[in-house]
Amino acid sequence: MKANKEFLIPFVGLKQGKHQFEFEIDKKFFEGFGFDEYNNVNIKVSLVLEKMSTMLELNFKHKGTVNVPCDITNEDFDLPVKGKLRLIVKFGDEFNNDNDEILVLPHGEYQVDVSQYIYESIVLSVPSKRVHPGIKDGTLDTVILDKLNELAPKEKVKKEEQKENTDPRWDELKKLLNG
Repeated sequence: MKANKEFLIPFVGLKQGKHQFEFEIDKKFFEGFGFDEYNNVNIKVSLVLEKMSTMLELNFKHKGTVNVPCDITNEDFDLPVKGKLRLIVKFGDEFNNDNDEILVLPHGEYQVDVSQYIYESIVLSVPSKRVHPGIKDGTLDTVILDKLNELAPKEKVKKEEQKENTDPRWDELKKLLNG
């Protein structure tokens, strides 16, 4: 992804202490990463950057909704998501982002790109199984749910049929086991 200036935070001119940044994330943000699983996105990201003499501490918090299709009915719905991420930025000889919690920037770097971390924290906060809330509380009424209920296995009927279709010779032997 090409670096978006909105997500580049120049930390060189900042005084030591805490600094607040706010971001509005929409579908266009995810398109920049080539990610198209969400129909719509409306998320607010709050970033608190704490500048210290030898390192930076970044605390991300996000909250909002992503519009996704339900895995059961394929109905689109707004799924509420929220999450947080803590990142330590240290300085070293070369760039290194192998660790999930520590980012090493080369000496002389004056800004940090936070877009990848925002992207990852949002994607990881969306559950892998997405179920419409109307299914859980029974308020969603669709043709697909009616068909699924119609085709659901009927266990009670099968057990009753098995009792009726048993061989009477075995019934006598079962009496010996239970008696």
